[in-house]
Amino acid sequence: MKSRSLVSINDYSKKEILEILELAKYFEENQNKKFFEGKVIATLFFEPSTRTRLSFESAINRMGGRILGFTDANSSSVSKGESLKDTIKTVSKYSDLIVMRHPLEGSAQYASEVSEVPIINAGDGANQHPTQTLLDLYSIIKTQKKLDDLNVFLVGDLKYGRTVHSLLMAMSNFNPVFNFISHEKLRIPNEYKIFLDNLNIKYYEHTEFTDIISRADIIYMTRVQRERFSDPIEYEKTKNTYVLKNHMLENTKDNLRILHPLPRVNEISNDVDDNPKAYYFDQAKNGVYTRQAIIASILGINKHK
Repeated sequence: MKSRSLVSINDYSKKEILEILELAKYFEENQNKKFFEGKVIATLFFEPSTRTRLSFESAINRMGGRILGFTDANSSSVSKGESLKDTIKTVSKYSDLIVMRHPLEGSAQYASEVSEVPIINAGDGANQHPTQTLLDLYSIIKTQKKLDDLNVFLVGDLKYGRTVHSLLMAMSNFNPVFNFISHEKLRIPNEYKIFLDNLNIKYYEHTEFTDIISRADIIYMTRVQRERFSDPIEYEKTKNTYVLKNHMLENTKDNLRILHPLPRVNEISNDVDDNPKAYYFDQAKNGVYTRQAIIASILGINKHK
């Protein structure tokens, strides 16, 4: 994987995904070793971020690397009209790797084509978020002891949710059963259903999940994303459609874990937080180890040095 950009989760084969997860386990067990010493990594966030940006920065800092970049495009030359191409070509002269979040679908692919160093896609619009997917997979394998043959419930914004799109594609390597629970206006796009049909992967669509929640191994909650709606009235109509409450978990499987890419608005009640089946804050922590593994893999860093 050395020197390869990570634009889409499909850039990694099943074997490579499993290698990243194994490497993440190693970094969790061997924290703060200076594997990235002498490396400069640029973080270019054209769109707001808390967990993704900070977990990348934590991952880099803990391994002895250096960070440059910006967290607000208005503080960069983009505000003066500089093109994405010129920004990427310039920053690639200063760094060994670029982590980029951008609001436009396809921006990460374009950046990878003009950059002189590898690009890691930290989210491009409603398209994909592959590093989130890899930490999601790491969270699933840690809690379920496997990735194969799981019943995965994806709940909320399935239309614009890039974390959902990437997770669906990655989990397709492991024979899941998907249950899609969403408002009619936020259903999973047809292109992803065609993708699953071609692989003969089972999926079911629902508008309610109270009666079927007992089947779930993983519940992956998502917020309705205000920034993806051009009409604020439509956002207000749909934002509170699905709220997971603690009492709903009474008859669920012992192995059930609740994931959420965060930030949470109100789609998971606070009373769920103390339930042992709630895993979303540990999931966020797993982002550090997984992103260390991704960076190390792309930079060709040997953990046995």
